[in-house]
Amino acid sequence: MPAIAALFGLTLTLMLTGFLPSRIDSAMDWISVSTGAMHTIAIKSDGSLWAWGNNEDGQLGDGSTTDRLSLIQIGSARSWTAVSAGAFHTVAIRRDGSLWTWGSNGWGQLGDGTGGYGWGYSSSDRHKPVQVGMSRNWAAVSAGSFYTAAIKRDGSLWAWGANEYGQLGDGTTENRLVPVRIGYDTNWAAVAAGDAHTTAVRTDGSLWAWGRNSSGQLGDGTTNSRFAPVQIGTDTNWSSVAVGKEHTVAARKDGSLWAWGSNEQGQLGNGTSGQEHHAPVRIGRVTNWASVSAGAFHSVAIRTDGSLWAWGANWDGRIGDGTINQRGIPVRIGSAATWNTASAGDGHTVSIKEDGSLWAWGHNGWGQLGNGMRANHHAPIPVVTP
Repeated sequence: MPAIAALFGLTLTLMLTGFLPSRIDSAMDWISVSTGAMHTIAIKSDGSLWAWGNNEDGQLGDGSTTDRLSLIQIGSARSWTAVSAGAFHTVAIRRDGSLWTWGSNGWGQLGDGTGGYGWGYSSSDRHKPVQVGMSRNWAAVSAGSFYTAAIKRDGSLWAWGANEYGQLGDGTTENRLVPVRIGYDTNWAAVAAGDAHTTAVRTDGSLWAWGRNSSGQLGDGTTNSRFAPVQIGTDTNWSSVAVGKEHTVAARKDGSLWAWGSNEQGQLGNGTSGQEHHAPVRIGRVTNWASVSAGAFHSVAIRTDGSLWAWGANWDGRIGDGTINQRGIPVRIGSAATWNTASAGDGHTVSIKEDGSLWAWGHNGWGQLGNGMRANHHAPIPVVTP
């Protein structure tokens, strides 16, 4: 599995360059969105699921391997409550607590007991959603590059798929084709799966990490990989966490924002581009950060005042500040103060405003912006599509 670490953070060649991030669809009822390497998945308020972008492994879930430049509804169900896009697979939860997966399954990341043969074995890929087991008590899920982590309603933590660096957290480096429980604790509140490292927050506010640690992305002060969860520091005031290719960003309950790991593209946002950090370092001094998302080499975050900020790599306009210049500290994206949520992918970013409208910018070579074209967009002026 030597190429795993490079795939999630693949540097994509610039395609045609546009000038405007595009608002996706005229309907204003989007409630959730997730960006993968080159595809996007979103949920509407009616519980319907929609997808667009790259589909070579069936990661869109429409029964084909055809890329989609515009939105397409996945099935007819209107009971989807949560979705997460990995590099080439997708996972989602329905209202009844059942868990569904589709797309690439080369490392068993779908969790249906098949796959695990690596690249070139597509017979186990799924082009439509398939249920994982019969459990109906799943609460949260996160898709990494080639593995998946999830939390059940009882607070237990589970993982499956690629495990070369211990990213599953079960104490081994053995790939798992079905969900395996990680320890016996029942107080896991949130989990984030990245390229090959995983982070999670417990209900007591403590932060934990495991997996690959080549750039200090675990935050434990070392560069040693960890095969089981290790606590990061002793603080118990962490509220959320996000992971990129080799960096991590997290918010505390006091509204401060912290980052660690690789910083070659300024993705840590602390003004020290090129200098990696092996333990959490604070991003600025403000205390009004509400949410954060980490892409392969960039990060985006929303403040409590509804403003949107981004930093890091910007080759294809993924930051959205109208340039393709790297940013080593957070820069505000436009003047709007109505942003509600944002998701950073490999080379593109998608965000929802408070009015339920959906917006996208950055790389668009596979139609992952959903505007019917392949032109990149890199400035915060919306284009309304039909």
